[in-house]
Amino acid sequence: MNHTELRAELHALHLELPRNGLVTWTSGNISARLDGGLLIKPSGVTFAELTPESMVVTDLNAQVIEGDLSPSSDTATHAYVYRQMPEVGGIVHTHSPYATAWAATGQEIPCVLTAMADEFGGPVPCGGFAPIGGEEIGAEVVRVLKGHRSPAIILQSHGVFTIGKTPLAALKAAVMVEDVARTVFLAYQLAAARGVEVQTISPADIDRLHHRYTHVYGQQQHQETPCP
Repeated sequence: MNHTELRAELHALHLELPRNGLVTWTSGNISARLDGGLLIKPSGVTFAELTPESMVVTDLNAQVIEGDLSPSSDTATHAYVYRQMPEVGGIVHTHSPYATAWAATGQEIPCVLTAMADEFGGPVPCGGFAPIGGEEIGAEVVRVLKGHRSPAIILQSHGVFTIGKTPLAALKAAVMVEDVARTVFLAYQLAAARGVEVQTISPADIDRLHHRYTHVYGQQQHQETPCP
């Protein structure tokens, strides 16, 4: 995919953030890995004002290479993750309300739903507090997610970061983490009202569900057997 096509794709994906209730006003951003750099949303620009041409290209040290606008204040975070995790091709950051409510408590989102076992391979982990604007958040994302099955992390008192092989995969994880964060929050409210416990899923069942989702669910690639 050339830069023009990637700009158009990233612009379209950004419009999914407000459409899915993941952001307000100018908060939140998506980036895509480029050869030797990344493409990211400009800082402080509303989603309605975004255009493919307004996206900013930086190197992997967050220095602007191409673009007339300043890049997102989270660019150093994205750049750090890309440097440390070469398998990552897309990153999403949101302050989606239910997931961020869990982040405000400094707690992971416990795995009480099959959808969580499927998508995240267990609880959604919560990282520690880190200041905004430098590489500290990126370091915390890498510390928690490197080698972890979850493509999502909530950062204490901050919000959500998700990673994926592509920006679309990272966006899917961001949509899913908000969905399960809301459902789990409601489950705990209901349990408290009824005087019962929310039921977590056993590690063995989580493993089975995650394996099924990642190896069986959906349209699998079928290899053709060559004719003798």
